[in-house]
Amino acid sequence: MRWFESGIGYQIYPQSFLDTNGDGIGDMRGIIQKLDYFCELGVTFLWIGPIYQSPQDDGGYDISDFYHVDPRYGSDQDLKELLAKAHQKGLRILLDLVMNHSSDQHPWFLESRESVDNPKRDYYIWRKGKNGGPPNNWESFFSESAWQYDKLTDMYYMKIFSAHMPDLNWANPEVRQEMFALAKYWLDLGVDGFRLDAISHLSRDESFRDSRKRADATGFVPDWSKFSNRPKVFEYLKDFRHQVLDNRDVLAVGEVGGGASVGLARKFSDPLDGGFDLVFTFDHCWQNDSFGNDTKEDQKFEVQVDKLKAVFDRWYRGMHQDRMLVVYWLNHDHPRVLSQYGDTGVYRKESAKMLANTLYFLYGTPFIYQGEEIGMSNVTYQKISDFRDVSAQNYYKSAKDRLSKAQILKFLQRTSRINARTPMQWDDGEHAGFTTGSPWVKVNDNYLKVNVKDQMADPDSIWHHYQKVLTLRKEPKIRKAIIHGKLKWLHLRHPDIFAYSKITDELTLTVISNFRNREIEFPLGEYREIHCHNYPDLLIRNHKIVLRPYESVVVFA
Repeated sequence: MRWFESGIGYQIYPQSFLDTNGDGIGDMRGIIQKLDYFCELGVTFLWIGPIYQSPQDDGGYDISDFYHVDPRYGSDQDLKELLAKAHQKGLRILLDLVMNHSSDQHPWFLESRESVDNPKRDYYIWRKGKNGGPPNNWESFFSESAWQYDKLTDMYYMKIFSAHMPDLNWANPEVRQEMFALAKYWLDLGVDGFRLDAISHLSRDESFRDSRKRADATGFVPDWSKFSNRPKVFEYLKDFRHQVLDNRDVLAVGEVGGGASVGLARKFSDPLDGGFDLVFTFDHCWQNDSFGNDTKEDQKFEVQVDKLKAVFDRWYRGMHQDRMLVVYWLNHDHPRVLSQYGDTGVYRKESAKMLANTLYFLYGTPFIYQGEEIGMSNVTYQKISDFRDVSAQNYYKSAKDRLSKAQILKFLQRTSRINARTPMQWDDGEHAGFTTGSPWVKVNDNYLKVNVKDQMADPDSIWHHYQKVLTLRKEPKIRKAIIHGKLKWLHLRHPDIFAYSKITDELTLTVISNFRNREIEFPLGEYREIHCHNYPDLLIRNHKIVLRPYESVVVFA
């Protein structure tokens, strides 16, 4: 068994984690300062978001120098110190590896745009416009054209994200070798692996013809098949594995998004030729219809529990025999899971514990997201300008002619990436203990009641529940059941209860979770031990468990 198969990951969004110099931006020294925190919680490796030099148009994913730490986060020496101290404590470190695009301030792009015959011109994707507009009707992921006009050479460059993030041209073998050399550099420095950002988008439909799908409100067509999961991606990633990853004890996790089928995921994670060991998919993250419905006034988007279970079942059946899964509720691009699937009011504590029980005994390698372990939730911002995120601002521009500001605000409060990017709530002091200065983005208003300091002092807190869950996962019999046990769903189509068993010859581990804020009866099975229960007792009535709002229990038989 490789180290990550029994490991427990934790994602850090560095600019929002902990600021130690008062400039309002989290930094490397903040992560170093909290290494013992991770050990106490029970995680074994960290995924740190991009810390490279960047103009910060898109949270550091727009990189102007792939080889150096951005001064706002610290120095290259700080990163080396972080690696050394983390390894001393038994923690491994993954970095974000961004290979789809660069910043428009990267020296390669500055050269590329100088002239059509510049040696770096083919490092990016340039095309002439058509009929006074972009080369085609493709839409970016950020609610606008996938092309940006550049008047210097009267041509357009492709950018499937921000206008300041031109796409690299992976059809150029020189670009591929540059990216492979970059990955080797960081691995040679001591990094234990990568989360590979937007990695399924490296290839394009090289005909660059218009999509025949219908345009949306932007006037462009959201046809991701034009630049996602295309055949050549797998050729590129096969070379990446053999030139970079082979013969190294490292972890490569690919972000393949919401459009990847089980079959594609298996290709991405093929142990011989796939580019990754694990893949992140998004199918389970939106099972409440909240994302694509920006005109719905009612903010009660009930979790579709049966569909949520069906997603996990499909991925388990398709992968578990010879592939490892990732289990996670959210990352830096998603709203907070407590606001998605739980309760941020009366049952905050119960629902947060329920979500931990439900997910982290399923087959796969867990990734906890920063603040999840204390039940951080979505923002309550009342101004569009508070959503300091290029995606949110582009959405506002595209929607303002068809929706009211109140409608847009509600949609962003529910779905914006900024929900996951607010500062970590360390204590009930000013700015939640994140900074002594002015934070780069507003702290969530609830930090007085939701913070690490208070929860670590309370044995019944969400934080301590997470610690119990992670401790239990590490016990040999439990780990064996999670990794090798047979998954048996209990009433798979039940609309309210998420229940399953993991079964080995030694143990039957059962998780029963109520996703509703009302009592629901559920058949009583056999059990001999109760663990990770979020209520003080089991309520039995007529030989059935009466599950109270968001009640969840782990039982052994």
